[in-house]
Amino acid sequence: MRRARPRPRIRANSRAVAALALSTAALTALTACGAAPEEKVATGANGVKSTEATSAADFGGLEKLVAAAEKEGELNVIALPPDWANYGEIIKSFQAKYKVKIKSENPDGSSSDEIAAVKSRKGQKRAPDVLDLGIAFARSGAAENLFAPYKVATWDKIPDSQKDADGRWYNDYGGYVSIGCDAARIKTCPETFADLLKPEYKGKVALNGNPTKSGSAFGGVYAASLANKGSFGDIQPGIDFFGKLKKSGNFIPVESTPATVEKGETPISIDWDYLNAGYADQFKGKGVDWKVSVPKDGVYAQFYSQAINKDAPHPAAARLWMEYLYSAEGQNLWLKGYARPVLLPAMTEDGTADKAFVAKLPAVEGTPTFPSSEELDKANATLSENWDKAVS
Repeated sequence: MRRARPRPRIRANSRAVAALALSTAALTALTACGAAPEEKVATGANGVKSTEATSAADFGGLEKLVAAAEKEGELNVIALPPDWANYGEIIKSFQAKYKVKIKSENPDGSSSDEIAAVKSRKGQKRAPDVLDLGIAFARSGAAENLFAPYKVATWDKIPDSQKDADGRWYNDYGGYVSIGCDAARIKTCPETFADLLKPEYKGKVALNGNPTKSGSAFGGVYAASLANKGSFGDIQPGIDFFGKLKKSGNFIPVESTPATVEKGETPISIDWDYLNAGYADQFKGKGVDWKVSVPKDGVYAQFYSQAINKDAPHPAAARLWMEYLYSAEGQNLWLKGYARPVLLPAMTEDGTADKAFVAKLPAVEGTPTFPSSEELDKANATLSENWDKAVS
């Protein structure tokens, strides 16, 4: 359930969101339990090994990095659903551009699954090379020294608030909590959290996973808290809201996915706007009339983060993947998937953002703010303690 990420794949967690508002070498073999032999690690023009390169320039330039990555020939990714923020096209485009085959595992996995894989497969050839995480997991993983410091060529264009100063993680794409609704099955679609309490929505409201594990679900509860006199420092009103929604019979314990949306099992889904907007395209002409609205009473935005496994079996390919994601080409592919790339403000200014994709983004009123690390930690702790009691 890639949907799982407290990412607060936001896979809670997050990607300046004023940006969101639109202002907003080669490792050819590894033993099952040992690190790569030194002679198998590529060395750049400057004598820096691919495992230690902290930038493409550090390795001798992008051309040298490409050569080392193509010699490795593979890249291991995890928890990247093809229908999530246009990852399917991003993976295909990367493989078409470079002679690197991407091995994608557990596409519906969570941020916690990614961290577990990094730890349990250390020294193994099948360990993940790169990670897409909720911000809470990105921060905790960095604190555990799991990630390799690396600064992409566009590093200076990433707002300071959206990256680790040492380059161990950086936000990439994000979106707003939204309400998706199948107008073919729902007479009047809800547009606010207050609307969701109406009796006409009994048995129809779902989240994209469990908020103690899923970034998107975490964001949904945070947004509900803001809509009910809560704050970044107090998520309890959001938990209470879903408790009330469950008691009324409106909230159902079904994880919203493309399959449940298409089948009509989750006709109202609280999810990131880029996923809900994607469903509108995906199911057009299939009996689903999917409408998307960002609730005015609970505006909450979040980014997801990228990181490189410190013990990546394909260190050059991992670094090249980051360079691609943070290039104008990579950022526009996220934009094509209705996600708001972290470099959108800079790209809007220099004219590299695709205006047609920008024009299709769901409308949002106001400029969002973001919780601090301490507030996120407190929210996660409160959810862990009280969520099951509220909705069981």
